[in-house]
Amino acid sequence: MDYHRRLDTELDVLRDRVLVLGGEAEAALGRAMYALAERDSAAAREVLEGDDAIDRLEVEIDRLCIDVLALRQPAARDLRFVISVAKITPILERLADHACNIARVALDLNDEPRLRAFPDLSRMAAVASSMLRAALDAFTRGDAAEARRVIGQDDEIDVMYERLFRDLIGLMVAEPAATPRAARLLFVAKHLERVADYVTDICELTVYMTEAAIIKHSY
Repeated sequence: MDYHRRLDTELDVLRDRVLVLGGEAEAALGRAMYALAERDSAAAREVLEGDDAIDRLEVEIDRLCIDVLALRQPAARDLRFVISVAKITPILERLADHACNIARVALDLNDEPRLRAFPDLSRMAAVASSMLRAALDAFTRGDAAEARRVIGQDDEIDVMYERLFRDLIGLMVAEPAATPRAARLLFVAKHLERVADYVTDICELTVYMTEAAIIKHSY
């Protein structure tokens, strides 16, 4: 196998592993929110038990990136791809950590009386998950336009977070006994807001990989 075919094969492996990691992170987020909404402690524990596999996958991708850089010395767009993978991998691992934190909140709240529903919480989770899927798809296709579109959705998350923040603070004022439970839901909302921020980071790296343009802090 010649140099270019070998490099292409290794880059394909990297791309596939990133998609596996992204899929695992997305699944963990969905499972954690399900555990919270349905008061399913078993599902919450599954999220926590699966975190070690995600960590191992992160280490595997790191090693693959180092091998490609050291042995193949890629240039131009291939180099930007490997750099982007090396930066996206810890982002996805941190995203999965947020899913674990939501699962821990679920375990705490499942033993407490249920609070009234806050639809913005499930909406935030749905939009954040959709953003993550679209961001990974844009990365796979090298679609900078789609990456920019996903970045624009972060404003929607911010609006929902601010509204939910006001609603939960209002609940704490009106029902002081509910404060500890409401505060935990506020932490969940913050985790989801951070997930959307991480997705934005992935999209910025997709633009960098595709166009060699650094757009962070430029919008």
